[in-house]
Amino acid sequence: MATIVTLLLVGAALLLLETVLPGMIAGLVGLGCLIAGVVLAYTDFGLRTGNLVLVVVLVGVVIGTLCWMRYLPDSPMARLFISRGTIGTIGAEQPELLHRAGVALTQLRPSGTALIDGRRVDVVSEGQLIEKGSRLKVVATEGLRVVVRALD
Repeated sequence: MATIVTLLLVGAALLLLETVLPGMIAGLVGLGCLIAGVVLAYTDFGLRTGNLVLVVVLVGVVIGTLCWMRYLPDSPMARLFISRGTIGTIGAEQPELLHRAGVALTQLRPSGTALIDGRRVDVVSEGQLIEKGSRLKVVATEGLRVVVRALD
């Protein structure tokens, strides 16, 4: 019985350690220990004790998973591993393109690619179709979107 209890405790500890150790090895070994403990309970003590150990392991895993999901993200230990801050910005906005002229490199229906100030830019027309090679002008920049209008 000591071997079964040891396997179950080591399995539970390894599953818990999987939270902080990379590679999924500790979790797989822990799961293997739990399965070995249940199988050993069936072979050594029969059906009744094996079923009892199986139910205890399943209930323990379910309760442990629920507690882990509920309490770990807000715990002091998790704060060591979870980054809550941001560093810098993406810098993808392009306000400098506003009112600039360019040429459509692809057909815009309504989105496509244009050459503006010597660089390729993903653009969106105001809704109308703009043919490839047409001259266009940037009329708005909305976050990451660059809105263009055909020049007649």
